[in-house]
Amino acid sequence: MIKSGEKLQQTRLEKGLSLEDVAKSTKIKTEFLSFIEEGEYQKLPSPSYASGFVRNYARFLGLPDEEILALFRREFDEEKAYKVLPKGFENTQGFPLLKFKVRQAVLISAVILIIFSGYLLWQYRDAFLNPPLEITSPSSSTVSSSQIKVSGKTDANTTVYVDQDVVSVDQNGNFEKVINVFPGEADITVKVVNKFAKVTERKIQIDVKTGT
Repeated sequence: MIKSGEKLQQTRLEKGLSLEDVAKSTKIKTEFLSFIEEGEYQKLPSPSYASGFVRNYARFLGLPDEEILALFRREFDEEKAYKVLPKGFENTQGFPLLKFKVRQAVLISAVILIIFSGYLLWQYRDAFLNPPLEITSPSSSTVSSSQIKVSGKTDANTTVYVDQDVVSVDQNGNFEKVINVFPGEADITVKVVNKFAKVTERKIQIDVKTGT
C-alpha cells in the first residue's frame, strides 16, 4: 500500500516542483517536508503539527486532504513515535503560544505584586522606621544668652517635644521653640514621635556663659 509521504512526493515530482517550491508556497520548512515524504513524522515538532503539515501539503498539491490524512493516520502511531522524544518536548514545542501567555501572565503578576508591596511599604514606612530628626539650632555648644532658640526639621505628621513641651510643626516638618536657660551647663532634649509610636531623640549639651 502506498504511504502518504510517497503519494505526496510522487505528486510533487509529477508537477515538477522542488521541496523549496513547496516550502515557499506553504511556509513549511523544507526539512519538515522531507520528513513527511520519508515518513519520519516523529521528527516533526508535535503530533498536531505533523497532521497539519500533511493536510496543507496535500491541499497545495491538489490532493484530497482527507484521503491523505487517512493514509497518514494508518501509518503513524503518534503515541509510540513521540516516546523517543525527551519528556515534555512535544508539549513545549506544540504549545509555544500558551507557554508564552502563561509566562507573560506570571511576569505581569510579579510586577504588580512588587509595585503594590512597594506602595504599602511606602505608606506604612513609619511603622518600621524611626522618624527623622535634624537639629539646625543651636549650632554652637556655647552660648552667652539666657534664651536659646531650638529649631530643626522632621516629618510633618509627627509630634515634637522640647524638654517635655510640645512644639508645633509646620507642613514642611519645620519646628522652632525659644527656651530660657541659666548660666552653666544645660541639657536640652528634643524628641520626635510618629503616629506608630516610633521615637527619635536627641540630647543637646549647651555651655551657657554669663551674659544678657
